[in-house]
Amino acid sequence: MNELAKAVIAVAKEDRQGTELVMRDSLKALQLAQGHHVSRWAGTPSAKNGLWAFLLKMQAKWPHDKVFPDGETFSDVAHSHEGEAVPELGYAHLMGGVGISLLLEDRWDADRLTLVQEQLVDDEDVGAVITEVELRHVASREHVEAHRLWIQEQAEAALRGDLSAVRTGADLWERRETFFPHLRFLPAVEAQLRGLKQVWVQPVRKRLAEMERAIVVWDPGTRRDGPQWGSYVTPEHEGRKQEFCVFVDLDGEPQYFDSHLRFTPGAGRLHFRFVAETRRAHIAHIGDKLDD
Repeated sequence: MNELAKAVIAVAKEDRQGTELVMRDSLKALQLAQGHHVSRWAGTPSAKNGLWAFLLKMQAKWPHDKVFPDGETFSDVAHSHEGEAVPELGYAHLMGGVGISLLLEDRWDADRLTLVQEQLVDDEDVGAVITEVELRHVASREHVEAHRLWIQEQAEAALRGDLSAVRTGADLWERRETFFPHLRFLPAVEAQLRGLKQVWVQPVRKRLAEMERAIVVWDPGTRRDGPQWGSYVTPEHEGRKQEFCVFVDLDGEPQYFDSHLRFTPGAGRLHFRFVAETRRAHIAHIGDKLDD
């Protein structure tokens, strides 16, 4: 617990305003192990010397859904690690945060964890999609060092404005260059965003933020096939690709935009192509499924 508390402090030193400790239950109810309540640690000299008070101050929200976007439950997705269900670490991944763990086993001594993600999708011939996702993770101060640059970048991005304050599709369009500097939008997308159904504003905002974040952290040296997108991305079937997915790109040349991700409620689709040379994603369509 001493080391975990010091790791949280190390994160907060880099971005105090953007750091919150989010848990399933109140910190005061935490069981460190069977029959070992957190109060036993809280009574130790090191905890009394400021660590316990700091953690209590940092834990502003519980349970996890207090920080979920409006209307989001993540009920369609589950995560596991080495065969064990880890919903809390899954929520950290879905919210673009950092997972934390007590260093009780060797497997938690890592600055990144690979989680197995199982997500329900609306394609009748698919049902559920199982993928591996990478989670930034800390259990010690040493792990924080691996994420220091990323934390600083996130803090600087927050100074440009709070994306969570966006409430309309028009806001998304007008502030696109501020929130999504690595995304480029074809001209037709302006009307699609300005006329976006209100029920789709938050899901689309989430998908665009996931894409931006994925490009920012993309390392072409380790992932030559492109960024690890934050949600399920698939190419279109060949027939539909030819019929529906050709758009004139920003340079005036026709290109296939068959890579697409989904958003709900309904069959929302976002079609894009990733241009590795410029480290940008070009977005051609945000709205209903293309043949609807």
